Amino acid sequence: METLSKETQKQIGEFVAQNYRTAAVFSKYGIDFCCKGHRTIEEVCAKNEIDSNQLLNELSKALSTNTNQSIDYKSWPLDLLAEYIEKKHHRYVEEKIPVIRQFLDKLCRVHGERHPELLKINELFTASAGELASHMKKEELILFPFIKKMVKAKIDHGAILAPQFGSVKNPIAMMMQEHDNEGERFRQIAKLTDNYNPPADACNTYRVTFAMLDEFEKDLHLHIHLENNILFPEAAKLEKAFL
Repeated sequence: METLSKETQKQIGEFVAQNYRTAAVFSKYGIDFCCKGHRTIEEVCAKNEIDSNQLLNELSKALSTNTNQSIDYKSWPLDLLAEYIEKKHHRYVEEKIPVIRQFLDKLCRVHGERHPELLKINELFTASAGELASHMKKEELILFPFIKKMVKAKIDHGAILAPQFGSVKNPIAMMMQEHDNEGERFRQIAKLTDNYNPPADACNTYRVTFAMLDEFEKDLHLHIHLENNILFPEAAKLEKAFL
């Protein structure tokens, strides 16, 4: 019983950081593991009226299934993880946004009158596109370079100059708030699209657009998880070594 009690006090983000396969379990129960990964199992089960034993059993199965095929991001050096996020997830966002916007514009023109929710989806995605572009630049030009400097200084047994933003926790707090904003935006998009299930009268363009939005949200969840639950807390820990 004591072990079970300990597990319920573990944060969601810790489970997902240990093995990303657990993300599918949290998604199944409608639990936000990326933007709200700081909540404990006990908290989310109480709030969502979920049986904690059942949830922990499913998480245990996910952790024990094909773990050798799961990427252990937590073991990566922080400079490598920052580089990976930029090259993999930032580039994905940059490439997909114009394509999805083009498809959404077309859907609104052709089906907007019959499906007015498309106009709201387009509005939300357009807002997200603008915010993500600004957000990623701040990471690429300010936060990530500082994390890489800290890693290099640690390897070289050197020192680092105090950054203009003070503690690394300051830009991290801003980035996490912006992650929360995007998480909320995509929750609205998911609701308006019936979790990306196109209506019965949907044409192929309609179906493809919803599939792209679904994939975009899944990639964003992993992207935010890697930052909120691994990169950011480890960067804050690393900074303490220089204080």
